[in-house]
Amino acid sequence: MKTPRPPTSLSTVTISNGEQGFSGQTYTEIMSAEPARTRELPALAALGRDELNKAVAGIATVHSSVADTVFTGLRVVWGPRVGPAQMVHDAISTSIYSAITSTVDVAGDLAESLAVHNSGVPSETKRGAVALGILDGLIGDQLTAEHSPLAPDIAIRVDGAAVPITPDGLATAFPEATGHLTIFLHGLMETEFAWERGNRPTYGTRLAHDLGSTEVQIRYNTGRHISENGRDLTRLLDDLVLLWPVPITGLTLIGHSMGGLVIRSACHQGAARDAYWPKLIRHTVCLGTPHLGAPLARGVHRATAALRLWPTSRPFGTLLGRRSAGVRDLFRGAVTEEHWRDADPEAFSQPAVDYPPLMEGARHLYVTATVTQRPDHPFGRIVGDGLVLTNSGGGRDRKHHLGFEVDDGFHIGGAHHFTLLNDDAVYDWMLPLLRPRRALPRGTR
Repeated sequence: MKTPRPPTSLSTVTISNGEQGFSGQTYTEIMSAEPARTRELPALAALGRDELNKAVAGIATVHSSVADTVFTGLRVVWGPRVGPAQMVHDAISTSIYSAITSTVDVAGDLAESLAVHNSGVPSETKRGAVALGILDGLIGDQLTAEHSPLAPDIAIRVDGAAVPITPDGLATAFPEATGHLTIFLHGLMETEFAWERGNRPTYGTRLAHDLGSTEVQIRYNTGRHISENGRDLTRLLDDLVLLWPVPITGLTLIGHSMGGLVIRSACHQGAARDAYWPKLIRHTVCLGTPHLGAPLARGVHRATAALRLWPTSRPFGTLLGRRSAGVRDLFRGAVTEEHWRDADPEAFSQPAVDYPPLMEGARHLYVTATVTQRPDHPFGRIVGDGLVLTNSGGGRDRKHHLGFEVDDGFHIGGAHHFTLLNDDAVYDWMLPLLRPRRALPRGTR
């Protein structure tokens, strides 16, 4: 097969100024110019203050709603004599909640001033990255809109630190770079550290040993729309394949949960604009990916709508309603902008989506799991791996078939969603399928 020729300069992969996102700058320009996010600690303090104030406001609203219900009932029995008592109650409760809010504001200001003198970067430590990954999964879209330093740009990470996509940056981070890259994308509320689950080497480490591939870990803001992360991944890969220290012979993309959806979105967008890197993909691997949506996301969506029907429970519905765009996308497995652009995110029922087919030219593997040993066990059929059902993980049900072949799938019983991040059985199945096939002699099959 003829090897596709790469673009010769960054200008051939720069996105025009008319598109949203990086305002015409390449990913490389942004990463090479952006210093370490040393404002993370003050931002965390400010966020904590804001979230506490919102929580206090929510509690006050519930209190007010319950009190109104109680005083309404008392008014039926005692008449207008209840009025003065309610006025006193309202005045006292309002002053108490105002005092709490003021105290939180003072504490937040103090925490910010103390944090300024701490030069540590939480996102570059394992514990800090895990905490911020959860935060971004919950409200990452909001943090991005506020230009918060807690909202990470998509980036290659080595030992927690972002790697500049420049010739020197890549050569320094990957001194033993090979031509076959295995690129990993984590799932919702995760970071690249999630792959280190268990007391065993990661998939990337083992594939580097067994196949001679180079492990490339990517971190992204899982609270943003999947299509937005897919778009940014295409731009990152545009520059990566151009500036990699050695010629690239093949790419393997492996995603856990939401990461598989981001891979599908990026492949769809990259192929649509005839980018170079999709032509280098040998395999994609989706581990516990909700291609047809996740039942937990649907349950939260419907619970939110139901809670908003009554004044007493409405604050809780509002709290659930703050769930991120990334979580909302999991309702149906939305991977393109068209899937969410014109939809009402608060509507109880959501319209069906037209899923794009799998990208041609690569082999697409998938892994599913059930908490029961047998996938056909009634409980296993209902619960799946705890978050994703088997038919969604295989992209096939009575109405949909994304194109995954039955022979390209693997199921593991007695396991849960996060087992798939690092499991011996999964690796033993995956390894021979990812191993490059030797060319057969001419004239043979």
